[in-house]
Amino acid sequence: MSVQLDAEGRLRHLLTTEGLPRDLLTRILDTAESFSGVLGKSVKKVPLLRGRTIINLFFEPSTRTRTTFELAAQRLSADVLNLDVATSSTSKGESLLDMLHNLEAMQCDAFVVRHADSGAAELIARHVAPGVAVINAGDGRHAHPTQALLDAFTIRRVKGPLEPLTIAIVGDILHSRVARSQLHVLRTLGAGELRLIAPRTLLPRHCEQFGARLFEDMESGLAGADVIIMLRLQRERMSGALLPSESEYFKRYGLTEERLQHAAAEAIVMHPGPVNRGVELDPRVADGPRSVILQQVTNGIAIRMAVMAMILGGYNEPAIASASDEEESG
Repeated sequence: MSVQLDAEGRLRHLLTTEGLPRDLLTRILDTAESFSGVLGKSVKKVPLLRGRTIINLFFEPSTRTRTTFELAAQRLSADVLNLDVATSSTSKGESLLDMLHNLEAMQCDAFVVRHADSGAAELIARHVAPGVAVINAGDGRHAHPTQALLDAFTIRRVKGPLEPLTIAIVGDILHSRVARSQLHVLRTLGAGELRLIAPRTLLPRHCEQFGARLFEDMESGLAGADVIIMLRLQRERMSGALLPSESEYFKRYGLTEERLQHAAAEAIVMHPGPVNRGVELDPRVADGPRSVILQQVTNGIAIRMAVMAMILGGYNEPAIASASDEEESG
C-alpha cells in the first residue's frame, strides 16, 4: 500500500499523483467543486478544521502556492503557521527530522512542504507521527500534485469532460515537477490525446509511458489542440540543458497570437506561474481572452481546501453547505 493511502484507500498524505486511482482523483475534483460554491458566498469560511493546526514548511520561494495553501486552511477554520525556514533552527545545524519532531510536539496536525530535493515530502511522511499528514507543495523535479489537480479542475470547469480533449504541454518538461504530475493526472482521468512540445534537450526519456505524442515543432504540436499548458522555463534547474538563449527559445517555443491560431478555435491557455513574459508567453496571450491563468490561481484555493478536508476533516458536502449558510446568516 502506498504511504499516502490508508488501508481503505483514503488519502492519508498527498505526495504525488502517480498511482492515485481515477475514482479518488475525481472525488478530489468533485470536492473542490463544492468548495467553489462556498467561496462564492459572502462568508467564505467553514468550520471543518476548527481546532486543527497546519504548518507551511517552504524551503523554496513561493507566492501562489504558499498563499493559496494558507488561504485554504484559514477558510477551513484551521490555525496556520508559516515557518520562516531561513531563520529556523535548521540554519543552525538542526536536522530536518529533528525540526519536524519538535513541531509535532507542539501538536500540529499537518505539514505542507515545499523542498528543493526530490523525495523530501515522502521522507517526511515516512517519519511523522501517526495522525500527522504531509502534503507535498513541490519537491525538486519530482512532483507538484496540487498544481496538477487544480489544472485538471480548471480544464474540467472550462472545457467539460477531459475524454474528448487534446491537451498540449509545452516547454521545459525535463525539469518540470508540474508536467510530471500533470501527465499522471491527465492520463488517469482519460484525456483524449496528450502532446509534449519541447526542444529535444528538454524532453525526458521514456515520455512514451504516458501515451503522449512528442513534437519538436511548435506549430505541428499545437494543431487542433483544445488546451495549451505552457511551462515556466526552469532557470534554476537547468544546468547543462543545451539551450541557445531565452530570446531564441521564445522564437521557437513562445506562445504568440499567431501560433495560437493553429490550435482549436476555443482553445484555452494555461500556465502554472510565475510567467516569464516574452520567454514562454507573449503578454498579449497571457492577458488575452483565451488565458485562464488567473482562474487557475482561484481554483488552487478550492483544490487545496478539498485535499485538506479529505485528509483531515471527514468531509461531507451537505455539512459544509449548511455550516457556511449558518455562518453567513449569523
